[in-house]
Amino acid sequence: MKAIRVGSRESRLAVAQAEEVIARLGVPCELVTMKTTGDKILDRTLDKVGGKGLFVRELDCALAEGRIELAVHSLKDLPMEQPDGFPVVAYSPREDARDALVLPEGVGKLNPAKPIGCASARRRVQLGALFPGAAIEPVRGNVLTRLQKLDAGQYGALVLAAAGLRRLGLEHRISRLFSPEELLPAAGQGILAVQARADGCTELFAGLDCAESRICAAAERAVVRGLDGGCFAPIAAYAECSGTRVRVRGLYAPKGAIWRAEACGETADAETLGLEVAHQLLCQAKEGEAW
Repeated sequence: MKAIRVGSRESRLAVAQAEEVIARLGVPCELVTMKTTGDKILDRTLDKVGGKGLFVRELDCALAEGRIELAVHSLKDLPMEQPDGFPVVAYSPREDARDALVLPEGVGKLNPAKPIGCASARRRVQLGALFPGAAIEPVRGNVLTRLQKLDAGQYGALVLAAAGLRRLGLEHRISRLFSPEELLPAAGQGILAVQARADGCTELFAGLDCAESRICAAAERAVVRGLDGGCFAPIAAYAECSGTRVRVRGLYAPKGAIWRAEACGETADAETLGLEVAHQLLCQAKEGEAW
């Protein structure tokens, strides 16, 4: 059997994620790595340079040109709208979806004189509420680069996805985990998305799919789409399944004020529930503007 070419960003975390998928696939594979536009632009935050699509553009081109058979993405980096003919054929079992506080090596408590570094508006607005008065500053680069900046004294702490730290074997760097009530995760955080060409052998990848992750992904991404996922207002969405039921929570902070909403229902209605949460949040935001 000819080896399946699996595309990935070239960062250590992205490679670890691709290798996780390859191990579950259980057939001969060749890992093909590439630097994406988002990896190259490190001096500006994503909202200033074009958004999360910058992390998938090169992989989309490689799929379209037949240089790879599938691509592995962090679901939270995948734009809401996908190009025709390139479906997500599988969602991985979810790693820990929570955010983690990381302190400098050997430090036991947060230094209030130094800023907390994070990469997303979603985290910044929630951290501002959790740590009033603390300086929250952006930090770019891959996980290891950010940790180097932290340990060099540029920041008093970082907030990173627990999933990425665990996949890199760096769980020992986690000082504390934030509950979803404290820091609601990004839509898709902890889930890997496997993308392929629609005209390829997509049935080969069906065994990779986790039904619960697919349900959560549908609900969470519906929240973001319903809030106009192309905008850069802070948005968070998190779904949890229990049997045939799913709870969907959302957060929206278009102008600094934080709005929260949730909906519960059958897993079969996950996407509808996500849109319902988005509608609640939009209504709250509009009412808040009218006050």
